[in-house]
Amino acid sequence: MSAPPNEKPVVTVLIDTFNYGHFIDEAIRSVLVQDFPAEQMEIIVVDDGSTDDTRERVAQYGERVQYFYKPNGGQASAFNFGIGKVRGEYVALLDADDYWLPSKLSKVVKAFETGPDVSLVYHRFQEFRMESYEWRVGDFNAVSGFIPGDKKSVLLFTACQTSGLTFRTEMVRKLLPLDERMTIQADGLLAALIIFLGPAIAIDEPLAVYRIHGTNLYFHGKKGVDTARQARRIETLKVILEDMDKWLTRSGYDLNNPVILAFRRRWQSLYETEEFLLTPPGRTRFFWHLLRTTQNMRPCLNPRVRLVNWINTVGSLFVGYNNYSSLDRWRIKMKRKLAG
Repeated sequence: MSAPPNEKPVVTVLIDTFNYGHFIDEAIRSVLVQDFPAEQMEIIVVDDGSTDDTRERVAQYGERVQYFYKPNGGQASAFNFGIGKVRGEYVALLDADDYWLPSKLSKVVKAFETGPDVSLVYHRFQEFRMESYEWRVGDFNAVSGFIPGDKKSVLLFTACQTSGLTFRTEMVRKLLPLDERMTIQADGLLAALIIFLGPAIAIDEPLAVYRIHGTNLYFHGKKGVDTARQARRIETLKVILEDMDKWLTRSGYDLNNPVILAFRRRWQSLYETEEFLLTPPGRTRFFWHLLRTTQNMRPCLNPRVRLVNWINTVGSLFVGYNNYSSLDRWRIKMKRKLAG
């Protein structure tokens, strides 16, 4: 049973999918078994042009799931369409190839209820690698509060994957419509900008499973960099950077304010890192990239870790980009030792 048509649900679960019929059953079931009142939620599936058996698989759930089919347009297109259908006070995103743990919705809603201005609740993941049956707890920076309030918070904040993001609906709609050139990574822009509309709450506990299966749009796997996929990531990141600046400017933010500038430079650094995977930089360009990144992240690092980073940055001039991994492994080892 889901929320009656004439009653507003507390939560809308929005599942966007494209040719993931073989996964979507588990995603939907993980919502239906939540320890959260079924009558207080609705489930919407936006099928972004699938050519597999997704429609038939969703149909078996009857009125418990609202199914919408649209021509293929990518993630931003699916979000623009799906969020327009949302009736819930909160909208929880779920990728069709992921699934939630049973206490997810109850803990997320409880976090939202701590304040009427909370814009985002996000949480840690478990990761499951299908090819090797390996499990691990994913990396996570638990940053809560009004994140743009200080430089350190805005630099540490890294929102998780789609299936860990729940937004206050009235706030996320202020970020729409999304540029539909973002066929992937549109969730990244939503998470990056929602923090400017109200406080965020991080739940430092795995509440979902991120399934790594080799065809993820954002995971390369053991075979190395897929050039076509990487080019797509770079192109959409470029759109994100452009739209981010446009939205901040429209919203009255000074792009050269120290906190905003640190936020923008961190995203620029991410863009360059992704770009290097496709087109490796020369030693000089790579050195300046590391130097800018180290300077920008300075508020987050203690003096000893900063020293290690500076040594590594200088070392990049000698070893270059292609041999940097050995130097970087040393840096990470020293950073953990010194931070501890």
